[in-house]
Amino acid sequence: MPFAKIVPLMKCVDMTESLSFYTNILDFELIGRWPESGSPSFSIIEKDGIAIQLSTHSGDGVVGNAVYIIVNDIDKLFDKYLARGLDTTKKSESPVHQGPLDQTWGWREFYVTDPSGNTIRFGEKL
Repeated sequence: MPFAKIVPLMKCVDMTESLSFYTNILDFELIGRWPESGSPSFSIIEKDGIAIQLSTHSGDGVVGNAVYIIVNDIDKLFDKYLARGLDTTKKSESPVHQGPLDQTWGWREFYVTDPSGNTIRFGEKL
């Protein structure tokens, strides 16, 4: 039986702060949060068929994970995130956090770090 989909789980420190970031900046839609308030909690967010699980439960990974999302029109996406309030000053030493960068492995990428320290890497094949 073939696999249908992979859904990464990202460990969060503060669910409300993480949901605000993912929905207001990265334009994900909240599918559900259980429980609706308090901690520990678990949420599912989705955008364009891409789902991510967020959790503050102990045992659900560690902060500092990375997820790679393949996109189309990476420059337009980065500009959209900037317009939505993406703050690129927290990783000023990292050029790939400052804007899309052509990588030697044939991808154009930019990275975004969420409030818990997880990295979402966006890439488009050159």
